[in-house]
Amino acid sequence: MRVLGIDCGSQRTGYGVIDSDGADHRMVVAGVICTSPKWPFEKRLLEIANGLRSLIREHHPEFGAVEEVFHAANAKTALKLAHVRGVALLAIAEAGVGFAEYSPLEVKMSVVGYGRAEKSQVQVMVRSLLHLSEAIASEDASDALAIAICHATHEATSRRLA
Repeated sequence: MRVLGIDCGSQRTGYGVIDSDGADHRMVVAGVICTSPKWPFEKRLLEIANGLRSLIREHHPEFGAVEEVFHAANAKTALKLAHVRGVALLAIAEAGVGFAEYSPLEVKMSVVGYGRAEKSQVQVMVRSLLHLSEAIASEDASDALAIAICHATHEATSRRLA
């Protein structure tokens, strides 16, 4: 299966596409859609939407996966994150791609085996699970790949149980 993982952010939206059978994962592409904080917020959302649409057209994922909204200490930050997440969900729905969402705890449990793992631990495990010679430089892209791996693992388990 091919999975697009998205780590939503208004300045840096990480993405990662993997091919997986649920146990063996291979990275197809990973990176970050960057926007300028100087741009109006609606232009930033448009840039993220266009970037995600382009990725979906180019790589044809079967599923798109994102993290659930978490409660940020700053309400304004949480609201901006929710807007970006809405843009990601819209791009996934427009393409007719399957959708899944996971809590940060579920992603960390799936990838590291510990729900309170640090970002550096997630990066190390993403590198290991994807058989990469070097770690992914961007934490945003690494987190997106972790979300994709989490979904691939969950989907394979669901299929085996069905």
